[in-house]
Amino acid sequence: MTDAAPPPTGRRPHRPVIVGVIPGQHPRVVREAAGYARLHGAALLVTHVDVTRFVSYEDPDGYVHTAPINLDVVPSEALTAQLRDEVERALSGVEVSWSLEQVVGDPAIALKDLAEKTDARLIVVGTRKRGIGESIREFFTGSVAARLAHRQPRPILVVPLGEPARDDEDLWPEA
Repeated sequence: MTDAAPPPTGRRPHRPVIVGVIPGQHPRVVREAAGYARLHGAALLVTHVDVTRFVSYEDPDGYVHTAPINLDVVPSEALTAQLRDEVERALSGVEVSWSLEQVVGDPAIALKDLAEKTDARLIVVGTRKRGIGESIREFFTGSVAARLAHRQPRPILVVPLGEPARDDEDLWPEA
């Protein structure tokens, strides 16, 4: 059963498998996460972290107030629709209950916090594409998977994307 909308109560699933997604990401990441969700009899919580916003404060009832880093940026319903379409395509023919949630801030911290709030069973992320731009970004921000592995107790599944590097290939060539 595919549940493309959050549960009617508006509550997050308890003990889900969380998968971090970005627009245009290879569908293998979501499919692998769905396989683990089915294996555990859990819901799949597909999560996009909006890095253009930050948490300004959280109410005692848990409602999170956010603000954009750039005040000219308008939240995009088109992005939500795009992510929902990509997930629906990736999960075509897969029997798993899922919902899409957007959180804000630093990806590793946001995924960690969501995993704590839902008592997640597993966090699934994909690797980045290799290249000098991604290598520079990772040098300054670090790998989301590595940062998650050091900051929370849950298992992390890192799904490789694209062709793996050869054993003798330099992963971070100098420019």
